[in-house]
Amino acid sequence: MIKKIAFVGVACALVSSCKNDAVTSYRNFISPMIGQNIPSGNEFEVKVQFGNEPKVDSVIYLLDTVKIVSKTDTLSVKFKTEGLKLGNHLLTAKIYSAGKLEDITSNINVLAANAPVEYGYKVIKTLPHDTSSYVEGLEYHDGFFYESAGDYGHSSLRKVEPATGQVLQKTDLDKQYFGEGITLIGNKIIQLTYREKVGFVYDKSTFKKLSEFAYTTGREGWGLAFNGEKVFNTDGSNTIFFLNKDNYQKIGSIDVFDDKGPIQNLNELEYIDGKIYANVYTTNNILIINPENGAVESKIDLSGLLPADYFKTEDEKANNVLNGIAYDKAGKRLFVAGKKWPHIFHIELVKK
Repeated sequence: MIKKIAFVGVACALVSSCKNDAVTSYRNFISPMIGQNIPSGNEFEVKVQFGNEPKVDSVIYLLDTVKIVSKTDTLSVKFKTEGLKLGNHLLTAKIYSAGKLEDITSNINVLAANAPVEYGYKVIKTLPHDTSSYVEGLEYHDGFFYESAGDYGHSSLRKVEPATGQVLQKTDLDKQYFGEGITLIGNKIIQLTYREKVGFVYDKSTFKKLSEFAYTTGREGWGLAFNGEKVFNTDGSNTIFFLNKDNYQKIGSIDVFDDKGPIQNLNELEYIDGKIYANVYTTNNILIINPENGAVESKIDLSGLLPADYFKTEDEKANNVLNGIAYDKAGKRLFVAGKKWPHIFHIELVKK
């Protein structure tokens, strides 16, 4: 959230008793500008307009809640962005003068240092897929796809044979639930719901529901992935949350930015070779994201994967979009899918 610059004004009435003593107080940041975008790794200048004030005794500069430097002069200072999380950071100057303290604030947005590397794709194999499945989550484990189908009254958890598309195992959600992202943790499958603020834990082998948990981390439940240590979670914003793998509660987060700004509508997730792969809802793009700082390092354009005229109505085209990423770790195979698509595609990335 952009913070407003503090404004302090001192004025006296236009009367003879103070006509020679009127002083206007105005202190603010000249640099950086409010909401200024700064590439990660770059330095930026911090400069304050101190105005016509009593002598400044000292200034303490903070970034977020961390003290960066203390000064006894009014010269500008340099701040580094190296090591900062991407996104918004609050800048505060605590100005001490004549025995009084005044705080002024500004903010910066730290962006990814470089533009994403762009990739296209090559289809290696086309696999059949059940067109009744509104894909919200997709995983590949032990030679099978595990799939979460969404939509009220049609949501389910499925185990699918890749070669035939046959649904080998299925459990339906009650009609009040809209199934969302899934991930596998050991012998358990974790599934979110869209707006119902609840998640389900299933036995991987039997699909028996073992437990439920309150989901209160994001505004809605969207995507899940697991890296062996923590769970990654999206809610349709530009934030990826980190969840505890045992109780599924929030333990951290990153905000996702490229070199231009935040990327909203992050959806289905997969963790591949140390990076987070994320669908961007309603687009043909998959992003490759650095899980340490949220920087978009690469962008995969999957335009044309499904023929543009496959869905006939505007409503079908708007809703049945690219969604679903799965990875065969042993075979190093990348699979992508879409909502009610007739195929799951095994693809290879091709650098543009």
